[in-house]
Amino acid sequence: MARRVFFSFHYQRDIWRINQIRSIPNILGSAAAGFQDASLWEEAKRKSDAAIKKLIDDALYNTSVTVVFIGNQTANRKYIKYEIEKSIERGNGVVGIQIHHLKDKNQNVDEPGKTPKLLMDSGFNVYKYIDYEKLANRIEEAAKIAGK
Repeated sequence: MARRVFFSFHYQRDIWRINQIRSIPNILGSAAAGFQDASLWEEAKRKSDAAIKKLIDDALYNTSVTVVFIGNQTANRKYIKYEIEKSIERGNGVVGIQIHHLKDKNQNVDEPGKTPKLLMDSGFNVYKYIDYEKLANRIEEAAKIAGK
């Protein structure tokens, strides 16, 4: 049975990096609150704060783990904080994965970004992305820690 996982990340800056790792065997990811393509993201940006939070809440439904992909600007994003808060509230396992070293659409890597404060303060593990097998193991580890 596949595990449902919520992917939290800075959409505009890191979607190219996330698309490189999204297809993990046995993992059903909900990329950025279900914003799996640019048109959905653009539509969401025109909605109210409450509407965006509802989209995030709906995407978190029936997930057991939240992966916070950490790029150069992730820690500064309002909705990343909200996604972590809601993940903790629902009892999801949470894990941080650094992705700054993956190439963007222009084949550039980035400088490491700060880990979101709430992720650090809550004591969740943070790892550098190596490959999808290690990521799958980190997801299972987070699930086990959360009792899922």
